Amino acid sequence: MAIKYVLAERLNPQKPEEPKKWYALAKSTGDITLRKLGEDIAQRSTVNHADTLAVLESLTQVLTMRLSEGLIVRFGDFGSFQVTLGSSGAETEDDFHSSLITRKKVTFRPGSELKEMLNNLKFEKA
Repeated sequence: MAIKYVLAERLNPQKPEEPKKWYALAKSTGDITLRKLGEDIAQRSTVNHADTLAVLESLTQVLTMRLSEGLIVRFGDFGSFQVTLGSSGAETEDDFHSSLITRKKVTFRPGSELKEMLNNLKFEKA
């Protein structure tokens, strides 16, 4: 199955004087719930749907807890999750205070299995 894409005309923010160009944007074909993921996993294993859902729910809670502790959460060949920050700058180290932190997000870094999947993707215009 191919990843669908649409085209969008955009300015290059680093060179706004240049003419707009067309760029590809991935087009979602929908979404999937945690419940449906649990069903899919249960069909591929000897674990029943209720137990699979319980593990997935616990995983989301533990992932959140461990990330809030500042840990990088590694999922083997799947990838890792980590909290990253962005801030305004201070003139000196002593002038910096936590209120200058302006952006926080969870970053996912794909592991070898997802990198391989990305390398083998096919594309189709939506």
